[in-house]
Amino acid sequence: MRRNKRRQTFEQVEVVDAGAKGKSVGKAPDGRVIFLSNAVPGDVVDVMTTKKRKAYFEGVATNFHQRSAKRTDPQCEHFGVCGGCKWQNMAYKHQLFYKQKEVENNLQRIGGVELPDTMPILGSEKQYFYRNKMEFSFSSSRWLTEQEIKSEEEILDRNALGFHIPGMWDKILDINKCHLQEDPSNAIRTAIRQFAVENGLSFFNPRAQEGLLRTLMLRTSSIGEVMVLLQFFEDNKEQRELLLNFLMEKFPEITSLLYVINQKPNDTIYDQDVVCFSGRDHIFEEMEGLKFKINAKSFYQTNSEQAYELYKVTRDFAGLTGKELVYDLYTGTGTIAQFVSKKAKKVIGVESVPEAIEDAKNNALGNDISNVEFYVGDMKNVFTTEFIEQHGRPDVIITDPPRDGMHKQVVEQLLQVATQRIVYVSCNSATQARDLALLDEKYQVIKVQPVDMFPQTHHVENVVLLEKRV
Repeated sequence: MRRNKRRQTFEQVEVVDAGAKGKSVGKAPDGRVIFLSNAVPGDVVDVMTTKKRKAYFEGVATNFHQRSAKRTDPQCEHFGVCGGCKWQNMAYKHQLFYKQKEVENNLQRIGGVELPDTMPILGSEKQYFYRNKMEFSFSSSRWLTEQEIKSEEEILDRNALGFHIPGMWDKILDINKCHLQEDPSNAIRTAIRQFAVENGLSFFNPRAQEGLLRTLMLRTSSIGEVMVLLQFFEDNKEQRELLLNFLMEKFPEITSLLYVINQKPNDTIYDQDVVCFSGRDHIFEEMEGLKFKINAKSFYQTNSEQAYELYKVTRDFAGLTGKELVYDLYTGTGTIAQFVSKKAKKVIGVESVPEAIEDAKNNALGNDISNVEFYVGDMKNVFTTEFIEQHGRPDVIITDPPRDGMHKQVVEQLLQVATQRIVYVSCNSATQARDLALLDEKYQVIKVQPVDMFPQTHHVENVVLLEKRV
């Protein structure tokens, strides 16, 4: 059946809510929901639809009759085009309100379980410049802004170093200044772009699969260390070293200068050899005296300061006295495992990514932590009755799964183990709610604490404490 692609216009629509994926919500005259990408709750707007589905519309606000008191001026000149930081036009206190509301709605509607009062969301002290990792793409055919197109002037410089336009894999918006990562991030990125143009270094063309410069990754840490990784498509030693030597001289504060030569169709580096050109092949992050070694392929929470708050909530919910055996499921690089280890008898971490477990072991060794053990494998295959018989029945289980939540077999194993306490950390309260409904057979939700890791976006983390029913 063909979908009706005809666009419709609705007038005087009141925007009443902020919904999933950062969209705002209004109501069409027939009662159907309209998801809007450029409005704020409290706006009254005219809407032109872009998609029509059985239960809802998608659209854009074309005319504003009333602007919401919840609005604020976006700080970034690229807002509305870049696709990131979609809530910059909403004051931060209102962002927190809608994040908390989303968590509560998901747990109530999807989970359908008995809940305590949700604790007020923990906001981020930094609302901008909070990320410790950013990735940018090069393009020889950049996205032209509306102003450039209307100017009818000939555009000579089509090179870009920035972000993908949403939904367009081959279009890159050139970024002048990004408000997500502290300097020297912007300084390094703009210097690379300028040097490449001045020295005739070619920018990547994803359609033709040609060009020297492909991607740039920048990592910073709270102790002032900086990692720069340039991904090259063409293997041109002379041009590559020209740029890398320039960076060494221009930015002596770079701790780790790395490169990859990647001639695959995609940009992922996890199956690529990373070459250390200068300095170390890693940087360090610190938290409560613990040092974490981070290499180019390591996973680490991208908001270091809020990660500390998240981990403190997790440790507090675990209620450790020093006598407990703790299982840390989906342990990643073992950050939470090591963070709680000084208050536990022993911590066992399980993770499916071998490189992450290698990092976890090395970090534990570097931190002189002897009461942690790490195991690698698919969670549903590792976290079994045999594994528990071998390593001991846990007193507390911490689980921090990916966005898809826990595999059904993992939930079933949790029910079978029936440990006294589970701390469930989630970046997706919808899948968390689904899992809580399954655990409701034996567990009661005791505490709920949302944590905002990503200001100016709709994303929110949530920590839930479950205790075994009496």
